[in-house]
Amino acid sequence: MTAPNRNALWARTFVDELARTGINAVCIAPGSRSTPLTEAFDRHDDIETFSHLDERSAAYFALGRARRTGDVTPIVSTSGTAAANFHPAVIEASQARVPMLVLTADRPPELRDSGANQTIDQEKLFGDAVRWYKDMPEPEATDRKLRGLRTTAARAVSESTGSDAGPVHLNFPFRKPLEPVYVEGDVPSGLSRDALDGRDGDKPYVKTEVSVPELSEDRLRKLAEDLSADRGLIVAGPADAPGFNTEAIVALAHATGFPIVADPLSGLRFGGHTRTTTVLGGYDAYLDERVTDDWAAPEVVFRIGASPTSKPLRKYLARTDARQFLVDPTGRWREAEFTATDLLAADPSMLAWRLSQLVRNRPDTEWNQQWKDAEAAHWNVVEESDDVYEGKIASTVADLAPEPATIFVSNSMPVRDLDRFGHPSEQARTVLGNRGASGIDGIVSSALGAGSATTDHLTLLTGDIAYYHDMNGLLALGRLGIEVTIVLVNNDGGGIFHMLPIEDYEPPFTDQFKTPHGLDFSATEGLYDLSFESVSPDEFADAYTESVASDGTDVIEVRIDAKSSHNVRDDLKERVVERLTE
Repeated sequence: MTAPNRNALWARTFVDELARTGINAVCIAPGSRSTPLTEAFDRHDDIETFSHLDERSAAYFALGRARRTGDVTPIVSTSGTAAANFHPAVIEASQARVPMLVLTADRPPELRDSGANQTIDQEKLFGDAVRWYKDMPEPEATDRKLRGLRTTAARAVSESTGSDAGPVHLNFPFRKPLEPVYVEGDVPSGLSRDALDGRDGDKPYVKTEVSVPELSEDRLRKLAEDLSADRGLIVAGPADAPGFNTEAIVALAHATGFPIVADPLSGLRFGGHTRTTTVLGGYDAYLDERVTDDWAAPEVVFRIGASPTSKPLRKYLARTDARQFLVDPTGRWREAEFTATDLLAADPSMLAWRLSQLVRNRPDTEWNQQWKDAEAAHWNVVEESDDVYEGKIASTVADLAPEPATIFVSNSMPVRDLDRFGHPSEQARTVLGNRGASGIDGIVSSALGAGSATTDHLTLLTGDIAYYHDMNGLLALGRLGIEVTIVLVNNDGGGIFHMLPIEDYEPPFTDQFKTPHGLDFSATEGLYDLSFESVSPDEFADAYTESVASDGTDVIEVRIDAKSSHNVRDDLKERVVERLTE
C-alpha cells in the first residue's frame, strides 16, 4: 500500500482491513475533518459508498441496511454536532441489537477543550449505548501502530456483530493536511509488508471466533421434559437481525404441537411454513380477559425474540401461571411484565432445533382448536366489515405486496395495525421495524437502507408524523437510486394518542398531544422527484397494486380520521369478543 501522507496511510490501512472482514458498504456524511476516511472509502473498489447530506439520515440508513442483512454498514462523520446527530440511531441499534460501526473524525488532542471551532467532547459521546469505544491513536507510520490499527478494525467489526450485536464507536483525531497531498518524510520507507498490506490471502488481521451459547446435554434433556406438556405456546417477538431460522422454530412447533404466536416483526408471520403450522396473528384482538377467563391456561410458554408488540398478548402472558422460558442469546432480560420463570442463555434457533429432536408431544386438539376458533372469529369479523379504518390499509399492504417483498413499518399505529390486521399467509414477506427504542425518527431512512440491501420490492408503511420527521431521508431516493412504494397514512397528527386516557381531556389533548399540523405533503413530489398521489381508503388497493407493478418511487397518501379509525378498531374487537363469549 502506498500513501502520500500519514493521515492517508492511516485511513487507507483501516479501510483495507474493514474490507478484509467483509465490509462492502459505507454511509458517509460529507465534512472536512473526516476527509482521510472519506477518501479511503471512496477509493476502495470493494466498498460501495452511500453519500448522505444529513448525518441522522445516514445513520438510520445504515441501521436499516444492517437490519436487513445482519452485517455492518459503517457510518462516517466529521467532528462536532455532526457526530451527535448519529445518537438516536445508535440508541436504536443498541436496543435492537443491530450491528453498527460509528466512525467519527475529531480535532487533535491539543485543540480539545480549547474553544477551537467545531470542537466538542467526543470521547464516549454515546455513553453506554455502544458495545465498545476507542479513542484512536494519532496517525503514525510505524509497523507497530499500523498492526494495532488493523487489529482494532478487525476487533471493531467482531464487537459489533454476534449474539450481542450493536454499535461500536471509534473516534479518529486528525491533524492537517486532511487531503491526500504529498508530505515529505511522512511515510518512511522500510515499513513491514504485513503492516502495510495486511495478512496474505486477503484475510483479516485478527479473526475472532465467538461461540454460540448452548445448553448442556443434561439441561437440554430436562428442558425437553418441561416442554412435554399438553398445552403450550411458542411466542415469537420481534427478531434480532438477521432473524430466526424458520425451519428450526417450525420443527419445534411440530414436535411440541404448540401454536406459534407470531409478532409481525418475528419473521414467522408470513411464509410457506404457514401451510403446515398453526401460526397465530389475530391475538391482539381476542386475548381479552372476557374471552380467556373461560379458556384452559397454558402449562408452558417458550418465548423467543424481543418483547411482543401486542399489549394484550403481554398482559395475557402475565395473567397465566404457566412456566415461561425466556430464550435470549445474550442472557439479558427482555420481559417487562416480569412473569417469565426461566431465563435461558442460548441461541433461539439452535436451541429450538435441538429440542425438536427430543420432544415428541401429542397435540392437545382441544387446546389448539381453542386458538384456531379465536383466530377464525377475528378474521371473519375483519372480513365482514366494510368500515374505514387504518388497519385495513395495513392488511391490504400485507395481502397485496408482491413476492418477495420487504415491508418496513413505522412505529406508533402502523406496526400495531399490522400486528392486529396482518393475516398470516404463505407469501414471502420480510417485515422490519425499529422496535428497539420504538421511536418515529429515521423511519424513512431505515426503510431505504433496508431496500438498498435487497432486490425485493420495498414498501414503507408509515404515518404522517414519522414521514414529517424524516423527510430529509427522501433525498436518498435520487442520490442513491432506490425505489420504494411509500404508503402514507395521514391522520393529521399523533393518532396513537387516541389510545390513551388523555383523549378525554380537552384541553390539552388536541393542542399538546394530537397536534394537528395541516401539512400538504404533495410538495415532496417536486422536491424529491417522486410520484405523489392522494387517494381515499376505498381507492387504496387499486393505487397500491398499480404502484408495485411500476418502476420508480410512489407516495400513496391515504387521508383518514384518527378518532373514527380508533372507534372502528375498538368496535371490531368488541364484535370478536362478543362472538367468542356467546
